[in-house]
Amino acid sequence: MSDEGYEQAYIKEAFDTNWIAPLGNNVNEFEKEFAAVTGAKDAAALSSGTAAMHMALKAAGAGPGDIVFCPTLTFAATVNPVIYQGAVPVFIDSDYETWNISPSALARAFQIYPQVKAVIIVHLYGLSAKLDEIMKQCRERGVAVIEDAAESLGTLYHGKWTGTFGDYGIFSFNGNKIITTSGGGMLVCSMDDPEQAREQAARVRFWATQAREQARHYQHKEIGYNYRMSNIVAGIGRGQLKVLKDRVEKKQYIYSYYKQALQDIEAVSFMPIPEGTSSNCWLTCIQVDEKRTDITPEQIMDALADDNVESRPLWKPMHLQPVFRDKAFITDCEEPLCITDKERWADDSVAGTLFRRGVCLPSDTKMTDGDLDRVCRLIKNLFQQGGCAHGQDR
Repeated sequence: MSDEGYEQAYIKEAFDTNWIAPLGNNVNEFEKEFAAVTGAKDAAALSSGTAAMHMALKAAGAGPGDIVFCPTLTFAATVNPVIYQGAVPVFIDSDYETWNISPSALARAFQIYPQVKAVIIVHLYGLSAKLDEIMKQCRERGVAVIEDAAESLGTLYHGKWTGTFGDYGIFSFNGNKIITTSGGGMLVCSMDDPEQAREQAARVRFWATQAREQARHYQHKEIGYNYRMSNIVAGIGRGQLKVLKDRVEKKQYIYSYYKQALQDIEAVSFMPIPEGTSSNCWLTCIQVDEKRTDITPEQIMDALADDNVESRPLWKPMHLQPVFRDKAFITDCEEPLCITDKERWADDSVAGTLFRRGVCLPSDTKMTDGDLDRVCRLIKNLFQQGGCAHGQDR
């Protein structure tokens, strides 16, 4: 059966049984199937990854004035739900080994802010953070851990799925993700106690269905949300889940193709994949070393755009976003200024440096070898024309 055939079968079932929305068999089965595939103890299907993050923070008890640690190098959807809850985000710098939250910067943050309600870990572009070191710090302090695995579905860390190490994991099925339902998300619960995980997932489903009590009349004792996934969307998800393995393999192939084809350009390096990590390679991202070339990331993106090829910069760090400029930012630096002086440290932080040097290359699973070769030729031609000799330091 083709990829489309799986989805169509589940969607047809929803129409045939007249369960279009909001709930139905597809929703129930998608939750069970997703938990089984990832190894999570329970799952709740929601309307978006952002909704899943919001519900995870609520379930973790984050509320007005509470401190929540977040990586600075991420998309705003990781952080916005912290604000929804009235909590206070504190941004943590990255490390160069994973581009994710730095364990040493996290340790400094715990020293400065000992009272923390939750720590959000992001697995950026499909690459796992240093979960052993990070989880050890969080468990020693009894802090709730939320994994933002929106970009890392299918990524393994020492053989275990990202999104299932923390108390809560969130996934996204937005149109640009490795599998998509056009929209939608999933919250998984992976506490050590299976009963606690089931209870928390049930609470999330309750809140996400307008917190409607079990009564003949409409009764509400808590504020609820319209966050549940529809039966049609869940049917698409069930079909997409069946081809997840194929999608991951194609993403990994794309990463390997780019890395092999561009290996002679010494100014270009790729997002690293540390030993023990199997990345889903959601996006293939490169760094351009300004010490080795005069070619800039902007020139690469412009050259690709001139040939109608889309590329993007890396996520702009949250501590550099105008809306979050008053929030604390913790780096490995010992000087107190690194917490508050954004302008001074914007370029010197790891996240700021990665942002300045980074480019996300086209990584769609429908790309052919011809498409990949075209991108590589455009980049190689740019470096040749720019006077940066391959294999030579500048």
